[in-house]
Amino acid sequence: MRNTATKDTPPRHWPEAVTLRRFFGFVAAACLATGLSACGNTQRLQATWTAAPQDYNEPFPVPGVPQPEPQSFQDQSIRHVMRVSAGGDKVRVKVSNLFGTAPVTLGGVHIARSTGGASIDASTDTVLRFNGQESVTVPVGQESWSDETRFSLPSQTDVAVTVYVPQTTPVATVHSQGQQTISIAAGNALGSATFTPTETRQSYYWVTGIDVSNDDARGVIVAFGDSITDGALSTVDATNRYPDFLARRVAADPELKGFSVVNQGIGGNRVLNDVIGTRAVDRFQRDVLDTTGATHAIILIGINDIGFGAFAPEQAVTADEIIAGLQTMVDQAKAHNVAVFLGTLLPFKGTFPPYYSEETEAKRQAVNAWIRANTAQVKGIIDFDAATRDPADPLQMRPEYDSGDHLHPNDAGYEAMANAIDLALFR
Repeated sequence: MRNTATKDTPPRHWPEAVTLRRFFGFVAAACLATGLSACGNTQRLQATWTAAPQDYNEPFPVPGVPQPEPQSFQDQSIRHVMRVSAGGDKVRVKVSNLFGTAPVTLGGVHIARSTGGASIDASTDTVLRFNGQESVTVPVGQESWSDETRFSLPSQTDVAVTVYVPQTTPVATVHSQGQQTISIAAGNALGSATFTPTETRQSYYWVTGIDVSNDDARGVIVAFGDSITDGALSTVDATNRYPDFLARRVAADPELKGFSVVNQGIGGNRVLNDVIGTRAVDRFQRDVLDTTGATHAIILIGINDIGFGAFAPEQAVTADEIIAGLQTMVDQAKAHNVAVFLGTLLPFKGTFPPYYSEETEAKRQAVNAWIRANTAQVKGIIDFDAATRDPADPLQMRPEYDSGDHLHPNDAGYEAMANAIDLALFR
């Protein structure tokens, strides 16, 4: 049929044609911005390691616990070691000044394969650039990602991220409970293979995330919670937090190829009140939903809301208030199409009084009852309580899983927690 349309008359299917042009224009723009496979680039970014940022200078609300003493660095290098989950052939690293009161300048940031302790494989040492520059100044309350950089990184590998701090810089944004030896050396030792530390610590300074780019990326499982997720009292340098054990299980499962597991736990964190880390309902967006490639979230938090209220009555909360906070995070996850799992609160009988009492135990029981009854609203329930409680006294942790404080598991307890997670939930 002859087309009778003139140059001033749109063709019969003009609305559909315009819609298609707009659609493909949108796809092209999105691909250029994110590297989606629709542009012919099959690689995608996913988080492979995280450390939730917290305010170093915020006091801990327990009587008798020493308050933080001011710290700063000047003309020093800090070598952080971290175990990544997924591998890739490109990386980027995030540095954070969320809690600083002045801009933070890092004179350089390098990444390399760790060979144990403070040593690196110098042949892998790679300079990370920020908008093409080797140094970066992060404004107050901001975070900065490095440029994507070619770097061969197998899964389940230890890497070292070294930062150089040239001028006097007070410590504000940290992840305190690293459970990993962090080494500090004098001067600029960014690429030094034989890093000679002047001191060691167990906190991550300013470095809060590593993303990798690879062809297999399918999703990221974010473990979100307090010190139990953070791995308190697990063996230092052994990567035996429960998310570490889970990451190893996921990596060994062929059906879960392309998934990573990251840890966004903060020791002392609560659902409804700030303590060191921003309260969970306020940081959930940043630390879970904004995590690169997040597809699943495991929420295990609330025990500190229950226990700390006994020390600070003005911050005491009811079980119903904790439940409402958990529901808020569940709703946020669902709104972002992130599959959410709720973990039951572990037994804690025997923990120092008044953290544990009949009253606080009653709150734990009420929260757990709600979690177990909430199966219709979430993707699944992970019964950490059942996995770790003592059959002889279900209110306390099994002795072989107890780190000694009756609140935090030991390495075996963290492994039991990870083993309680059915991997079919992610398949």
